[in-house]
Amino acid sequence: MNRNPIIPFVLIMVFGIGLIFFLSFIGLDNREERAQGDEEGTDNALLELSPEQLYQEAGCISCHGTNYSDGSAPSLIGLSEKYSADDIKEILTNGLPGGMPAGLVPNEKLDEMAEWLLTLE
Repeated sequence: MNRNPIIPFVLIMVFGIGLIFFLSFIGLDNREERAQGDEEGTDNALLELSPEQLYQEAGCISCHGTNYSDGSAPSLIGLSEKYSADDIKEILTNGLPGGMPAGLVPNEKLDEMAEWLLTLE
């Protein structure tokens, strides 16, 4: 009954803080390696996808919808009436104000993606 009830909490706190410092140093040592691995893996994986698969993997489906027109973003059906392939590549590269993010499609896939988007009916 004479034990101090604070001691277990202090020990857990000291252990937690020590663990945070230890994991931080490990993370600092691995950050460059992970950054290079992530960049290479993402680009290579996206380059192997078809435009429709890229549409799903890059996150376009979350805004434009599964049917290319049933999402919160503008419809992708009938883009050939409004835009040229160069316009679409410009939008994919730089995005648009109001929600369309830039850089979702790798530069190597811009031509293929623009042509595919123009064929959607």
